[in-house]
Amino acid sequence: MDRLVDLLPELWAATTETLYVVSFSLLLGGLGGLLVGLALYATRSGSLFPNRVLFAVLNVVVNFFRPIPFVILLAAVQPLARGLGIPGIGPEFGIFAITIASLFAISRIVEQNLLTVRPGVIEAARATGASRTRILFRLLPREALGPLILGYTFIVVALVDMTAIAGAVAAGGLGEFAIVYGFKQFNPWVTWAAVLVIIVLVQAVQFLGNALARRVLRR
Repeated sequence: MDRLVDLLPELWAATTETLYVVSFSLLLGGLGGLLVGLALYATRSGSLFPNRVLFAVLNVVVNFFRPIPFVILLAAVQPLARGLGIPGIGPEFGIFAITIASLFAISRIVEQNLLTVRPGVIEAARATGASRTRILFRLLPREALGPLILGYTFIVVALVDMTAIAGAVAAGGLGEFAIVYGFKQFNPWVTWAAVLVIIVLVQAVQFLGNALARRVLRR
């Protein structure tokens, strides 16, 4: 317990690092996943911009990356990160790997939530003269906003989990803190301190996401 008190500055630094990695991964993966998800929805048969070849390619790519366990993906993308000038360890590598993992997960969530928008809403918009581009980028995200918020909330929770796993390859954050100061030094107090901080972060994200989704859905 005394050791944990001494490590409080390191615990705070690890928490800050986790939030940094999650924030940037969500920004990059969230935007990329949104665009890929919109493309999947738009190019499927009978949609706004049907394109069988492009949809097939996107679908295969997403299905290829999405099932890869994150701990394996970390090892798989490490040479690619180094080739791009990104260190194979540290927060920057964590952001790179988590962005790739989250991008394909988010794209499928976006596609599935857009499919819940009733066809009548789209037909009504077309009847009033709205362009297909306007419907895709403005109407559909607005109509599916509540479910999208819940989907992104789920992803943020998953990102926190990924940062903990990334700590196993010295990618920083609470995962590395728990391994270096807790597991390797046989100090369960330190390990459980990191676990409790992660639980608090996850609960806060879930609470905020649920509250925002409820507010949107009541409109």
